[in-house]
Amino acid sequence: MTSPPPARHLALTLLPRIARFLWRVICAFLRNRGILLAGGVGYNILLSIVPLFALLVVLLAGVVDQTRLLEVLTVQARHLAPAHAEVLLEAVRALLDSREVIGLLGFPVLLLFSSFAFRMLEDALAIIFHAPDAQYQKRSVWVSVLLPYAFMVVLGAGLLALTLVVSLLSGLNALSMALAGRELPLAGLSEPLLNLTSFVGVFLLFSAIYKVLPVVRIALRRALVGGFVAALLWEGVRLLLVYYFANLSFVNAVYGSLATLIVVLLSLEVGAIILLLGAQVIAELERNSRLGLAWHVDPRHQAVTHVD
Repeated sequence: MTSPPPARHLALTLLPRIARFLWRVICAFLRNRGILLAGGVGYNILLSIVPLFALLVVLLAGVVDQTRLLEVLTVQARHLAPAHAEVLLEAVRALLDSREVIGLLGFPVLLLFSSFAFRMLEDALAIIFHAPDAQYQKRSVWVSVLLPYAFMVVLGAGLLALTLVVSLLSGLNALSMALAGRELPLAGLSEPLLNLTSFVGVFLLFSAIYKVLPVVRIALRRALVGGFVAALLWEGVRLLLVYYFANLSFVNAVYGSLATLIVVLLSLEVGAIILLLGAQVIAELERNSRLGLAWHVDPRHQAVTHVD
């Protein structure tokens, strides 16, 4: 019975394979015009995020306290636009203050604008996964139309559940202060818990996007792996963006009054690049799986070897 190879040998074998695989992913991403697609997705997210948040707050404010809801939404906004989340929230508050002006006819418009990002993302993923026209025809038109709104319902349910949990903890903490004169142990962890919950929410959202939105069939385990990697990468990039725009950025000097819009759009485009890169990783893994090849094998080299 042979002993397992030492860790150094495994590292020397695994790291070059990972490097070649990542290079293959980047090359395929650039061939698919991933940067251009990310720009379109980021722009549509910018169009959708304010009406989406406003719509969710208007609908959920009748169930939970609006102040508590906006507090939870602030943490979510920091994960989507880390540098200028407050700007987005101000736009949401302004839209909420004028909800009477919007009227009944305005809500369908908000629904339409809220769905733009999901529709654009569906088209971008179709390019990343090279979805053939036949598979487009198999998917019902109504499914494509309703999918964005299904995601919006899920987001609303998650936001409602998180707000109820925060409200429950706050109520229990107030009761503990009144009866025992001290805070609950979890009261001081509310911000870290919200951040952790937001990370889990981003992971689940990315995984659901990878599983449901592509026209092609994606294995659940690959969607979960892609969602976790993309969420982890976005968390690291988000922290870097916060530090950069707070300490090093000269965007204000270059763009002046447009700096806030540029920073928000740049943050959303970076997030879109990460999201589409995760999809490209899944696409390469799915391609090798269909061909019966190991994940690290380049199918093009195999094709050349087969021809030779």
